Amino acid sequence: MVGQYAERRAAFRALHQSGCFIIPNPWDVGSARRLEKLGFKALASTGAGYAWSLGRQDQQLTLEEALFHLRTLCSATSLPVNADFETGYADDADGVFTNVLKAIDTGVSGLSIEDRKGNDLLDFSESVNRVRAARRAIDQSGENVLLVGRSEGHFIGKPDLTATIARLVAYSEAGADCLYAPGITDLSEIASIVAAVRPKPVNVMITGPSPAVSELAAVGVRRVSVGASLAASAWKGFDAAAKMLFNEGRLPPRS
Repeated sequence: MVGQYAERRAAFRALHQSGCFIIPNPWDVGSARRLEKLGFKALASTGAGYAWSLGRQDQQLTLEEALFHLRTLCSATSLPVNADFETGYADDADGVFTNVLKAIDTGVSGLSIEDRKGNDLLDFSESVNRVRAARRAIDQSGENVLLVGRSEGHFIGKPDLTATIARLVAYSEAGADCLYAPGITDLSEIASIVAAVRPKPVNVMITGPSPAVSELAAVGVRRVSVGASLAASAWKGFDAAAKMLFNEGRLPPRS
């Protein structure tokens, strides 16, 4: 494992040292290989995108399904893969510790731990303990895996910038290498997050044309992901073609 993935992990960590890079989110082997062929330098899994491919909704994957998905992606590409590892697929911090060790064994170069359950945020102290447990697991493994601390308030419709920053700072202090608050798109708010956790890198998720990657780079964002947006675009095209086939008996042009 060390020999097979050490180079990817080192390259992944190096990407976070300066500049700004895009880390798109494939959901299967085909999408991962297409993104690699386009020239991206790293990939990140999307739990929602993979769940949709199984006929499920976001946060309905089991631990074993998530681990299988990560192994599949890491085997499909030569690029570093960051894992969307939700809340660690565990009821408590001890479970997070155990499961993060399992995630590391899949070959991932990074993984994120988030702080929500459904449409509610987990307790502050519990969330910090989960990040701390993930940090201990990575340290015990001896692997150069990057830990991302995620705060989900804005993503689940409960925006509070002050509270989000407090959580991200606490996750940084608990050992997160990179900080991430999906759902925030206001550049001034993003700049505040960058300043609060500096010098650690910040990830921002984009889901549409604004803000652009260049604008995010200008306020100090280090990496940009897209969550399930590529998967959603693929399903949107599928639905449109299927509806045309059903209603009109024909298909749209392939190009």
